[in-house]
Amino acid sequence: MLRQPLTASQKAQYDSDGYLMVKSFLGLEEVDLLYSIATADNILRNHSIDLNDQSGKRTKLTLWFTPGDDTFGLLTRSQGIVNAVQALLGEGEVCHFHSKLMQKEPQVGGAWEVHQDYGYWYKNGFLFPDALISVMVALTEATKENGCLQVLKGSHKMGRLEHNFAGEQQGADVPFVEEAFKLFERVYVELEPGDVLFFHPNLLHMSEANLSPRPRWSLISAYNLSYNKPFREKNTSCITPVKVVPDTAIMESDPGGLSEEMDFLKKEDEITLKV
Repeated sequence: MLRQPLTASQKAQYDSDGYLMVKSFLGLEEVDLLYSIATADNILRNHSIDLNDQSGKRTKLTLWFTPGDDTFGLLTRSQGIVNAVQALLGEGEVCHFHSKLMQKEPQVGGAWEVHQDYGYWYKNGFLFPDALISVMVALTEATKENGCLQVLKGSHKMGRLEHNFAGEQQGADVPFVEEAFKLFERVYVELEPGDVLFFHPNLLHMSEANLSPRPRWSLISAYNLSYNKPFREKNTSCITPVKVVPDTAIMESDPGGLSEEMDFLKKEDEITLKV
C-alpha cells in the first residue's frame, strides 16, 4: 500500500497540538500480517520485558534498536513512514532510535504514568527534542476500555519536565502535571488497526490499565535526526540514517519475525521505557 505524503495543514496541526493522527495509514492486509507475526514470534516473546504499574498490573514490551530486514524492520524503514517523519521534523537525515512492540493483554495490561518521552531521552544526552519523534502503529483496536493512549493536547509547549520513579516506571513531576491538567484538553486517542499516531517527545501522555477482554498491541518507533547526537547513548542506530525501502516491500517480501541477533533491550539496562 502506497502512503500519501503529509500536507502542510497536517504539519501545522502537529506543531500546534503536539501530535497527529493519520487514519488507515497501513492497509488491513499489512496489519494482519504484522499482528500474526507478532503473536507467533517466539524470539519476540523471549525478549519481552514485564513492567509493573503502581497497582502491580503488568505490561509487556519488546524493544530493539537497529531495524533489520524482517517485516517489522521493513515497516520502520518504509518510505511512507520515513517521509512522514521527515516532513514533521524538517531538514536532517532520519535515523531510527528504537522500536518496541507494546503488548497490553486483556484484564492484566498495566497503566502508564503521565510522562514525556524526552523526560527520559534527555537523560540519554539528546540535546534537541524537536529532532525526535514517536510513531505509534495500531495493530489492534485501541479504545478507552482497553487502555488507549491519552494525551494533553498542546502540552509539548511546556518544555521538558523533571521525571521521577513510580513503581517500575518514571512519571513527570506531579505538581506540574496537576497544573497541566487544568490548562490542556485531555484527548483519548482511540485508534483502529492501521491508524498511525505521530507525537512530539515533550507531549504529556499516559494510558490506563486494560481491564477489557480485548488486547491492545501497538508498535512504537522512535526516530531522530542525525545531527542530534546524544552524548550518553551507547547505541549508534539513532545517528545512522535509515536505509529506506519502498512501502510495497512489506507485502512483497517473505514474512519474517525478529532475529535472535537483534540488539534487544534487557531490563537491567540503564534506559528508561515508556507509553
